[in-house]
Amino acid sequence: MLNEEARRIAIYLNALRAFEAAARLQTFSAAAEELNVTPPAISQLIKTLEDYVGRSLFERSRSGVTLTPEAAAIYPQIRDGFSLLAEGLQRLRTALPVNVVTLSVTPAFASKWLLTRISGFSARYPQWDIRLHTTDRLVDFRSEGVDIGVRFGIGRYPDLTAERMMGEYVFPVCSQNLLDKLGKPSLSLDDIAFLTLIHDATISFDPNFPTWTSWLSSRGYNNIHGLRGMHVNASALAIQAAIEGHGVALARSRLVKEDLVSGRLVRPFDGYETSHSSYFVVYPHHATLRPQVKAVRDWLMSEAEEEQILTTYY
Repeated sequence: MLNEEARRIAIYLNALRAFEAAARLQTFSAAAEELNVTPPAISQLIKTLEDYVGRSLFERSRSGVTLTPEAAAIYPQIRDGFSLLAEGLQRLRTALPVNVVTLSVTPAFASKWLLTRISGFSARYPQWDIRLHTTDRLVDFRSEGVDIGVRFGIGRYPDLTAERMMGEYVFPVCSQNLLDKLGKPSLSLDDIAFLTLIHDATISFDPNFPTWTSWLSSRGYNNIHGLRGMHVNASALAIQAAIEGHGVALARSRLVKEDLVSGRLVRPFDGYETSHSSYFVVYPHHATLRPQVKAVRDWLMSEAEEEQILTTYY
């Protein structure tokens, strides 16, 4: 049974929603548009709430509204409360068991890095399950029922907290069969002019990411056309093309470690480029992480710490 105070709070839920939207958007008209009501309706809801708490909540001006100091102090609690309500509603909609954590990653990161390690999470936390959500696009965590994710970029994602997980390094790779066909134990830069260059198009969002053009230019080979060759819009397929002997790929170290260990790929040149982008663990701003989600976050960070690829390959 709801007590009397809880009943009053339930009555003022719409007013609290109007308050949260107006505080975030800083105008009553924008809040009205978001909530699909009229600006006078927002004003009336705010007045109802102000009458209830016995004080003004906003300072009005020609340019919009700002919170009073007292209202600003409690706004984070109201905002976080609505975030929790939205999260709870989404969980009801997706109807996933509470012991399941939905982890969003790119297909390449899943197949080339995560799946070789995920059994370690299950062994450590047998009571919890991970549901993998794989896509190269940025997902809406709330509408798609995602708890936590790993993204490759510069760490700026709207409405998401991003914690740097690990950096990345880029170098050429090819198959041993390709070298055998050429009758060479390794490649020279002059060989590049006669080989197919494999490009991973999924990193085109980062203008600073090493490309064949920049890699060749940094080594004084400006006369070689760095854009020619095979362009692939899936990182794992670009790597597979190199494994199959179709050419030489510029690969991300984290995605080719197992292929280098197994001998499916080799490094035909010395040296590497450091990427400006990194891997980030991401989750919604202001979200209270459930214990199982926090466990996934901590496990991902610990796995990244144990990554010793620099020692092995550089």
